[in-house]
Amino acid sequence: MVRMSVLADALKTMSNAEKRGKRQVLIRPCSKVIIKFLKCMQQHGYIGEFEVVDDHRSGKIVVELTGRLNKCGVISPRFDITVKEYEKWIGNLLPSRQFGHMVLTTPFGIMTHEEARRKHTGGKILGFFY
Repeated sequence: MVRMSVLADALKTMSNAEKRGKRQVLIRPCSKVIIKFLKCMQQHGYIGEFEVVDDHRSGKIVVELTGRLNKCGVISPRFDITVKEYEKWIGNLLPSRQFGHMVLTTPFGIMTHEEARRKHTGGKILGFFY
């Protein structure tokens, strides 16, 4: 089968490994978007260290799991959202307003909804995690 979304596969793999109680997970193939998404998760403490392994093909990522990740997923298609629409999407995706993060791709790069709100910029929604 052909892969439709590399990011969706990566997040589903991590979610499944977390549910099984694994300490680390291997994600392949590797992409820049996956690495940026993982950095957002790491900044907020949902995952531990991750290492990009270069096998002269598409690459692999080994992620250390901490047990804090309840759910993560991709929003497809990548809807455009403005700063005013953040509250609506947070209400739909996340369990509560204080808990969890949406990841957006903005003109300033890939970041969580809190950073995007501070920079007062909209963007396309990539996914969420909590």
